Amino acid sequence: MIIIENVAVATVDEAGTEYADGHVVVGGDGRIAAVGPGDADVPGPRIDGTGCLVTPGLVNTHHHLYQWATRGLALDETLFGWLTTLYPIWGRLDAGIVGAAAGAGLGWLALSGCTTSMDHHYVFPRDGGDVLQAEIEAARTIGLRFHPTRGSMDLGRKDGGLPPDNVVEETDEALAATEAAIDRWHDPSPDAMLQIAVAPCSPFSVTTRLMEEAAVLARRKGVRLHTHLAETDDEEEFCRKQFGCTPVEYAERVGWLGNDVWLAHGVHLDDSAIARLGATGTGVAHCPSSNARLGAGAARVRELLDSRVPVGLGVDGAASQEVSHLGAELRQALYTARLRGGPKAMNAREALRLGTIGGARCLGRQDDLGSLEVGKLADLVLWRLDGLGHEGIDDKVAALVFGPPAPVELALVGGKPVVERGELVNADEETLTRAARDAHRRLLTGR
Repeated sequence: MIIIENVAVATVDEAGTEYADGHVVVGGDGRIAAVGPGDADVPGPRIDGTGCLVTPGLVNTHHHLYQWATRGLALDETLFGWLTTLYPIWGRLDAGIVGAAAGAGLGWLALSGCTTSMDHHYVFPRDGGDVLQAEIEAARTIGLRFHPTRGSMDLGRKDGGLPPDNVVEETDEALAATEAAIDRWHDPSPDAMLQIAVAPCSPFSVTTRLMEEAAVLARRKGVRLHTHLAETDDEEEFCRKQFGCTPVEYAERVGWLGNDVWLAHGVHLDDSAIARLGATGTGVAHCPSSNARLGAGAARVRELLDSRVPVGLGVDGAASQEVSHLGAELRQALYTARLRGGPKAMNAREALRLGTIGGARCLGRQDDLGSLEVGKLADLVLWRLDGLGHEGIDDKVAALVFGPPAPVELALVGGKPVVERGELVNADEETLTRAARDAHRRLLTGR
């Protein structure tokens, strides 16, 4: 049992319950045993949370961990220019590089307050080894709850797609490998540390047949669906030219709308598209920093929320958003909403909801993650807010969202520490850094 006391508590439950001075009790089963005001009336080891805020752990709903090995490249390109620059480099990936990149990316996410992360991996070089296993092992080392997706691309340049032909798979091969990944790795249990989703990459890198059959496969196996959609004007133009419709209309045509689907970005959505996402319960992974870095635009998050669309936050791939700090993405999401709609477009608590229960809804884990409630998994973060950067902001949630990235005093996943006093518990940051440096050099130079 772990008892956190003398702490500000933001439960992010349906009622938005908060305690200026409260407690959280974590049971020996890795679930929350109590949460409330004042001191906990149970025996056990105490953690003094004076000066801190405890929230649910942040949930990262969109990432490409392998990209940690290619940060700082194509810095001034649009999405399509950025992709065409990097695809040839990514064609040289192998399991060693992916494992090192995933270790660095997941370690950094943990230090930024993330306790659950997905990953969208869709590049599988034929001689690269088992890259999916490499990132799964990295997640186990760091200790994060992990939702990797088995991505795929089967529409190469010769057939009208964007990626080079040497990084795409045959359609049947991709489907078979996806099913094999589900059978090998997916854990459907409520306290699962590892779940797999099906994730063809995007309309401009995947055939219609793969999109359709991937949806059938996912629903037959009882797993979720993820893809990029409506990220840029270029994609909108591609869909209208190739399919005679908008990206969301195409997604509906191929069976990709529903409450088992979450889409990355959703930047370029008109009113009818937002209404269809809301009516079908289709989620959106909002990646404000990546969208800004690539100049893709700003998603209409206020309108998505008002239409009851599940919206979570994502840092996106580390090569399209070099900061990759999920805690900082709370502020970015709030600022992006206000740039579109003014200061009433989003408040601090709405931003925190995006990063917690909103992300849990996108991943289908809202019954067990995303809020501090009795019986839910004890995935939580204790943020230190009594230092120079936050002093004077009396509202602790406002301090977390509006202030500088807050140090993580403690992060628990299923009641087990993964960060303590700003340091990783299960991995050495210097070792992760050295491995990522070597992977970057080897990928770019071949040495």
